[in-house]
Amino acid sequence: MILETTFLVDLDREISRGITGPAQQFLESHAEERLYITSTIAGELAAGPRVADRESWEALVSPFRILEINRDVCWEYGRAYRYLKDNRQLIGANDLWIAATGLAHGAPVVTRNERHYRRVPGLSVLTYGLPAV
Repeated sequence: MILETTFLVDLDREISRGITGPAQQFLESHAEERLYITSTIAGELAAGPRVADRESWEALVSPFRILEINRDVCWEYGRAYRYLKDNRQLIGANDLWIAATGLAHGAPVVTRNERHYRRVPGLSVLTYGLPAV
């Protein structure tokens, strides 16, 4: 499973507040799953307000294997882009790279940004109990 940026932000908030919320409950109910992030997500986290330095970023991403962009991901990006553009349903470039990584690796994307990701044909999308954005 690819844990998308919205999920990781929510998880971080729950942990910092000392509460067990929907993100932690989702992880508990999927304890046997392998957890990944993409290089795009790692970059989004590096740009976020929570990360003041490289050390705090490393601590945030270190629990996860980072799925890199490769030829298969590039192909899926192009295929999904063409489909979404032709149907006037384009999503943001970062979200499209995340979706393409999920398609290339056959991994579902865990997000509360369901509205965007459900537009991508063939992508498995999982949500975790928070209102969609």
